[in-house]
Amino acid sequence: MTAFLAGLLLSGSALAELGDYGFWRTLGNLVSPPGADNPVTSDQRQGNYPLLSNPSGFNDGFSPGNYYAWQTIPLAPETGAVCGNGSEYKFFINRVPNTSNTIIYLEGGGACWDYESCTGQTGIRGARNPDGIPDDYMSLLNPGASLVSPFVVRLHPWTRVKTQDWNMVYIPYCTGDIYSGDKVAIYEDPDGEEESLIWHHNGMRNMRAVVAWLKDNLQRPAQMLTTGCSAGGVGGLTNYHPTRRDMEPTRGFLIDDSGPVFNAPIGASPEQYPSVLLQTFIREAWGLDRPSGPLDYIASGLPGLSLNDLGTLYAALSMALPNDRMGQTHFWQDLNFSAYSYERFYDEIANAPSETIKEAELHERWYIDTQRLQQSLAQLDNFGYYMPWFRDVNESHCTSIIEFANSDIQEAGLELDDFVANVLDGSGAVMQASETDQLADYNKPFNLLYWTLDQLL
Repeated sequence: MTAFLAGLLLSGSALAELGDYGFWRTLGNLVSPPGADNPVTSDQRQGNYPLLSNPSGFNDGFSPGNYYAWQTIPLAPETGAVCGNGSEYKFFINRVPNTSNTIIYLEGGGACWDYESCTGQTGIRGARNPDGIPDDYMSLLNPGASLVSPFVVRLHPWTRVKTQDWNMVYIPYCTGDIYSGDKVAIYEDPDGEEESLIWHHNGMRNMRAVVAWLKDNLQRPAQMLTTGCSAGGVGGLTNYHPTRRDMEPTRGFLIDDSGPVFNAPIGASPEQYPSVLLQTFIREAWGLDRPSGPLDYIASGLPGLSLNDLGTLYAALSMALPNDRMGQTHFWQDLNFSAYSYERFYDEIANAPSETIKEAELHERWYIDTQRLQQSLAQLDNFGYYMPWFRDVNESHCTSIIEFANSDIQEAGLELDDFVANVLDGSGAVMQASETDQLADYNKPFNLLYWTLDQLL
């Protein structure tokens, strides 16, 4: 209610911006909520990855006037949406009456490509939500979703960002394929004790179904931010162009937090391009490379994307969307995404005699990949980067979860808030900042909150 009253008062003030409704329009929306003004067209319901809506008569439970509350939106099988284990896919919205502006937040999590990782066995960095998505997923009893980031927490106690006043779309992750796969796989239990696992790497079609629902039920956003961390960051990046094209915001923004797509030309040397082994593997495991599959679909709208090297996606987006503002952020000391990228593909890492040696091997490859990405982004005016060194929580993974504090570049006097504000409100070239000081972050005082969260994780 506090957020509503603040939004209502600001909607008619000088602080209002593109997409905000005036005072009287906002009052009217309380009585008659705005409906879809950019519905799916007949042409958009055709093709390899069509926008398919819930069939007539399917009750998704959506209440247009239920503002400032998380609503669970189930998607029917006819939409093509399904979780990895074959259960019903659902996502969540939290609507406001005073603006059309919208944040699309893709949930982070792991990745999977075998029985162990797709079933979520202990000790395996694998798929999130292997058993599907419960209806009460966004309750406070599941803070890993409902309180994951200031981007989608309206009354965050420490961090303020303008998306807290926007319509929120939370897209959960249950397919283990960074929202980009399209393949039904059969994984055998290596111990031979359980039945084979039929797993739906269905991320791309889930995203299309979410976009179809948004177009058929909500107003077109004047401003739209697509973001997420880890797998959600990658998924936001890979799905950004088709999502932005179909949602048709007046202004589009992208922030990829800790889900980089590194340069890795097909057949390249792993010494020079450390992510090539991972990318080569997932192209097959998730059906990315199949004819008329996900990569062909993404590339069809991005002539600058070379399917020989997926790291060209950044430049392709920059060229295709010159008026959008986009950014990449992650820590130099990230030990989470780097482990996904290299540990299971390099024997010297998987079999390292100590954690210290393993971490050194991971960092070495991560530095090579990150430095090349930094050099590539430096050539782009509308795709910036923000790369702090270290934060003592979650293995220095995800700069924007929990709070924006301590994701700082101390030597430049920059906080993550500065980068986010630059992307969303700046003009000219998007900020490009990277931390070189390797000691300051380690010398910060003990943080009880971070320590507690790490124990819970």
